[in-house]
Amino acid sequence: MDRDFIARNQVVERYLSGRLPLKGATDFERFCAEHPELLDEIGLPERVNAGLRLLEASGKPEPWQEKARPKWQRPEVTLALAAAAAVLGLTLLMMGGNTAGKSRQIADLKKQLLDQPLDPATSTREIRVLPSRSGASNTPAITIGGGGAQLADLKIDESRSPSHTFRVTIDRIDQGRVAVITNLLKDSNGNLRLAFNSSALGPGAYQFTIEGISWRGEPEPDSWVTIGVAR
Repeated sequence: MDRDFIARNQVVERYLSGRLPLKGATDFERFCAEHPELLDEIGLPERVNAGLRLLEASGKPEPWQEKARPKWQRPEVTLALAAAAAVLGLTLLMMGGNTAGKSRQIADLKKQLLDQPLDPATSTREIRVLPSRSGASNTPAITIGGGGAQLADLKIDESRSPSHTFRVTIDRIDQGRVAVITNLLKDSNGNLRLAFNSSALGPGAYQFTIEGISWRGEPEPDSWVTIGVAR
């Protein structure tokens, strides 16, 4: 590579525009290192100054200036994130401890419930109930218990229902399902008979949803009754 080759092949312009192949760029850089006066001959300082003036006029930083860091890489942001992570970790640790304590309490209560025997029924109470056919209610029609345990003998009047076989679903209001009793037949007086120890149920209101079983074996809403249990 010599001056004539450089001028004839526009090496300077191709080098500055990045269009010179790697080997050509390497040879040109080596030639400039051996002949530094060439830089003055081709007016490179003036070109560099003109390029810097263009950068300044456009508001762009010089190539050697450090690029502005994104906000998330700034020291103050990093410190804030680290502090937030520490607070979050401490909060999760405290919550984990509280959760473990509550889990132990729940397990103890469940064990007490399983270990607690039924109180012996000291009396039998026959209760006749006329269910509502218009809809469920949260207000108990009757209340059982309240003293010693009772054997509650429920007689739910279904004489007006065309069904003969029923399904009874028992839900503790605002808490959850207690039981589902299927294939109950009404007696010759048209009553559904249910008997249970009042101490088997915790205090609260219990909703009995009564469904008649059609000839196809499908349950159909029939009536409702709500019973309260006291201790």
